[in-house]
Amino acid sequence: MLELGAAAPDFTVLTDDGTPLTLSSLRGKPVVLYFYPKDDTSGCTVEACEFRDMFPRFDSSKAVILGVSPDDVKSHVKFKAKFELPFTLLADTEKVVAMAYDVWKEKSMYGKKYMGIERTTFVIDAKGTIAQIFNKVKPAGHAAEVMHALQSL
Repeated sequence: MLELGAAAPDFTVLTDDGTPLTLSSLRGKPVVLYFYPKDDTSGCTVEACEFRDMFPRFDSSKAVILGVSPDDVKSHVKFKAKFELPFTLLADTEKVVAMAYDVWKEKSMYGKKYMGIERTTFVIDAKGTIAQIFNKVKPAGHAAEVMHALQSL
């Protein structure tokens, strides 16, 4: 389990435009790494659209927003276009990033157990250190919570 003050695990995965992104390449800027279960589902859309609507404020703080899910690049392209998302989505199809950040968990719905993403956000400071962790995120209002955390960096 990751803790505040720990180094953020580095990774390289494909972005929504099909190019690889390595987390450590973003040092010098704060990063909002938010994990969500699935493109174009109700809660994930609410969360993404709130980040979209607040994007100018995130952009002015120089923060990089990265949405991470197990969906592939093609799915991310459709989701990003449909909701005009101005930030990068990462295709963690092998769940490598989700496991490194300990958000790939056993979940339960209608009594059925399955593995999936536990909606979690990490605020990573410019030095690559985990500055804030939001566990079991409720999508509505979350972007404002994250903005508040960034202002305290």
